[in-house]
Amino acid sequence: MRRSYKFLLRPTGKQAAALAQCLEDHRMLYNAALEHRRTAYGKAGVTVRYGDQSGELKHIRADDPAGQGRWSFSSQQATLRRLEKAFTAFFRRVKAGQKPGFPRFKGRGWFDTVEWPKDGDGCRWVSQPEHPTATFVRLQGVGHVRVHQHRAIRGRVKTVSVKREGSRWYVVLSCDDVPAQQLPATRAVVGLDMGVASLVTTSDGEHLANPRHLQASADRVAAAQQALARKKRGSKRRRKAVARVTALHAKVRRKRLDTAHKTALTLVRDYDVIVHEDLRIANMTRSACGTTEAPGRNVAAKSGLNRSILDAGWGVFLTVLAHKAESAGRELIAVDPANTSRTCARCGRCAKENRVTQAEFACVACGHAAHADANAAINILRAGLALREAADAA
Repeated sequence: MRRSYKFLLRPTGKQAAALAQCLEDHRMLYNAALEHRRTAYGKAGVTVRYGDQSGELKHIRADDPAGQGRWSFSSQQATLRRLEKAFTAFFRRVKAGQKPGFPRFKGRGWFDTVEWPKDGDGCRWVSQPEHPTATFVRLQGVGHVRVHQHRAIRGRVKTVSVKREGSRWYVVLSCDDVPAQQLPATRAVVGLDMGVASLVTTSDGEHLANPRHLQASADRVAAAQQALARKKRGSKRRRKAVARVTALHAKVRRKRLDTAHKTALTLVRDYDVIVHEDLRIANMTRSACGTTEAPGRNVAAKSGLNRSILDAGWGVFLTVLAHKAESAGRELIAVDPANTSRTCARCGRCAKENRVTQAEFACVACGHAAHADANAAINILRAGLALREAADAA
């Protein structure tokens, strides 16, 4: 398997300045390469590819030895490949009739990652398992940067990336040949119903809490955003206010990810087969405003629901669950969620009237009463087991 490990960097002041300059120079390279492509096609109708721009790198580095020339050649090639991927995705969307999204120039704050494609080429991961505090990553042009390695890595380090998040720096290692850590079999199966009141409700009737991290920090975030709105654009105080808002949102994001990891780990340890809804979260959280000609209804209520869904972090949780299930050797099944909340788990009657309230389920046919989410989780489990049996039979 291939896995990524993310560790906090502890750079000195001089190293932090070098890392910031490294990001800035790679951003300028990205923007210059994009301008080159736009100009060549706009004025001469010539399509410039990655190979053409990669071949010009040696001349760019020779002309600017103190700038572009101080960084790794491979990392600059990775930045050009990043632009190539953006154009490839653009043309794919054009052919598919989707919204194209032409590649944009990267402004300050919109380019926060530099990748080194191979460990040992412009970078070197230096880890000593017996001395975790003596872990470093060596980066060309920056030096040996201390790493807070909070867990052991497995497999072989393939690529090394440095990422800036607010005032923090992280190193991300992509490792190949990571061995699976299979857990002992439990012979238990479970269905999961995603919700807002509870993050997850299992078919066993257990409700896993939704901490609502953004709502808990709403007052501090609102105060920081109001302070930001009062600052003059381009001022030093505005930059500090932006950093404050960014730090608050980053903390909420880390808390949400931590909850997803702990909840997913609990489920993976307890169950061999996990069935969940195949949710289209982007569609579920679309705005209800509508258009001028056809304005939407219940816009405020839908906006609040969208905020709650996004605060719950369903997408983050399902992504983490999939990774942990693969590593532990568990089976994960996604099923169509249509009508799972309206169908009686006892008699199978599907009716809108069965869902009395958001939390109550009472079948109009057989009188079965249960928590609505627990009833839906049972239906989800049955649908997943049916899919599993059909796949085995085929």
